[in-house]
Amino acid sequence: MQLQKIAIILFTLLFYTSITSSCQNTKEDMHQFTNKLIEESSPYLLQHAHNPVDWYPWGEEALEKAKKEQKLIIVSVGYAACHWCHVMEHESFEDTVVANLMNTHFVSIKVDREERPDIDQVYMDAAQIMTGQGGWPLNVICLPDGRPIYAGTYFPKDNWMKVLSSVQDFYEKNPEKAIDQANKVQSGVAQMSIIKVVEPKPFEQKQLDQAANDWINSLDDKKGGRRGKIKFPMPISLVALLNYGVDYSNETGKDAVLTTLDQMAFGGIYDQIGGGFARYSTDADWHIPHFEKMLYDNGQLLSAYSTAYKLTKNPLYEQVINETIAFCKRELYDGTAAFYSSLDADSEGEEGKYYVWSKAEIISIIGDDQQDYLEFYDISEQGNWEGANVLRTLTPLPEYCKQNDLDIYDFQAQIKKNNTSLLKVREARIHPGLDDKILTSWNALMVNGLADAYEALGNESYKNDALKTGNFIWSTMWNGSQLRRNYKNGEATINGFSEDYAASIQAFIKLYQITFDEMWLDRAGTLMEVSFKNFFNHDNGLFNFKSSEDSNLYVQKSTIDDNVIPSANSIMALNLYYLGHYMYNEGYLKQSQKMLASALPFMEQQASFYYNWFELYRKFLKEPYEVAIVGNDAESIRKEMAENYLPNALLLGGKTEGNLELLKMKLQEGKTMIYVCQNKTCKLPVTNVRDALKQME
Repeated sequence: MQLQKIAIILFTLLFYTSITSSCQNTKEDMHQFTNKLIEESSPYLLQHAHNPVDWYPWGEEALEKAKKEQKLIIVSVGYAACHWCHVMEHESFEDTVVANLMNTHFVSIKVDREERPDIDQVYMDAAQIMTGQGGWPLNVICLPDGRPIYAGTYFPKDNWMKVLSSVQDFYEKNPEKAIDQANKVQSGVAQMSIIKVVEPKPFEQKQLDQAANDWINSLDDKKGGRRGKIKFPMPISLVALLNYGVDYSNETGKDAVLTTLDQMAFGGIYDQIGGGFARYSTDADWHIPHFEKMLYDNGQLLSAYSTAYKLTKNPLYEQVINETIAFCKRELYDGTAAFYSSLDADSEGEEGKYYVWSKAEIISIIGDDQQDYLEFYDISEQGNWEGANVLRTLTPLPEYCKQNDLDIYDFQAQIKKNNTSLLKVREARIHPGLDDKILTSWNALMVNGLADAYEALGNESYKNDALKTGNFIWSTMWNGSQLRRNYKNGEATINGFSEDYAASIQAFIKLYQITFDEMWLDRAGTLMEVSFKNFFNHDNGLFNFKSSEDSNLYVQKSTIDDNVIPSANSIMALNLYYLGHYMYNEGYLKQSQKMLASALPFMEQQASFYYNWFELYRKFLKEPYEVAIVGNDAESIRKEMAENYLPNALLLGGKTEGNLELLKMKLQEGKTMIYVCQNKTCKLPVTNVRDALKQME
């Protein structure tokens, strides 16, 4: 694999080259150039619409042009909040010399990875195979038929030009070797999607315990998260491990989760002034964030902190929930029903400039008699990051107040007042760029987060917001026959992927749980039927990422690994579990078990990256409590019940019996009764939450 060796050598050498090179040629006004991206709605694609590169969006026009002219294809993938994507655009894609080289020998396609995760996925797999690494911007060079032969991430200008010239020269002189390389990469990517179909086996706790122990041993017991120099939140994995830790009395696992949540809330990864979390921290202490803020992180972290709050009633978690929702409503909300995608890491061309402070600037705003505030947030003259201050807390509030003989309530009021003043000043700064496209799956994750926050804190506005966004997905993103992926300027242009269906079904199930309105289960059932029709792969028993109604890429993918967002298949397997119980659908439950059986070997080896399967295995180990609440006071009892930490309970009910099988014959005139059931057998009904909880003990 000569080209593969060239790729690996070039990638290793070039990726770590200093980024000090700059565009030396004369740069004309970029707006004299306009390419095909000008017709797109994606903010990321529009950022490149006036590059001198003849960019095309992904589509038949570009692919046919490459085949007709027998040109190599450049597939360049990024997203609006990506710092290094901006750097490479400025250094290379705005440069006319680079553009001339690309335009002469290549057909160049720009892809927003958030709009088209299907494209990003198959080309990122190719990058992993060829280089052993990945990231964004992702730059892949392909044969005219779209099959990759070379891949890399960020390149400085001079190195990018060398790569282009080298690969083009290789293709012209060795076309048969280039084709051989493409065949091998295609085969390798296809192999990554092959999942062995196995029959379900009896569930055993020892398998879950072993997977959990290996997972827990990989965690940082001091700072939380995985050990390493960079910390990435994996929100729903925290929920899965917490549920296991409590359910099986594993204090180490439970403490690992709570430590992670604490340390994240203390660190600079959490916006101490405005609320909300950044994508990840660039250090092991959760201190210095990569400043981009993503909807999917914050929606899922709402679920994690809400779950932990139900268990602990920790006021820190309550604060994080309220402030994170306030951030999302203030900076990511469209004002009616849906949420935008992200905020950039950069403002005024500098990463983090919007968020950092000098000590002098803070004192000028809050006054010079605030030493406790400055110390509490680690604010110093020299700064704690590149001469500036990223606010963080080194000592928990109660402990700090005790050490410094401060009244905690007075100091909290002081903090709130100062933070409000700083936020007001910060709002007057030039804001980071907003990616204002609306994505179905990310909004569904936000629905879950809002609904979980409502259950934990009882704030009716969170319930109303969850319902508004859920109704937006149904009324706007669902056209009666299929979901759409994206929405901007009143248009939805991309068909939904299995990720969109899975997340929306999950959100609709959650909306049933906080309302007892069976309409949401009906909607979830409709989307599940379409999922089986358009995505189900009968060969492997999983759901493909792309619909059968859409054109395939060079491979078809069925993924099962859980990243920061769980895989579509693991979410779908959990959905089948819930719908199977709610609807008494044994077929759904069996299908969920079959999918779990296929994922089990991977979960046993690395549960932290198959955490939804880990959670599903835990659920199948014990029959869930099906708690039916029927009568005029069903809503108030449901609300009281849901405030409790109940990882093994499914709530259902309403003022009437409804249509669910488990509610039949449960209504008693003039009374509201709670039935705690397991495996279709119910205990004697009770009338208050306290007695119902005792029955579940």
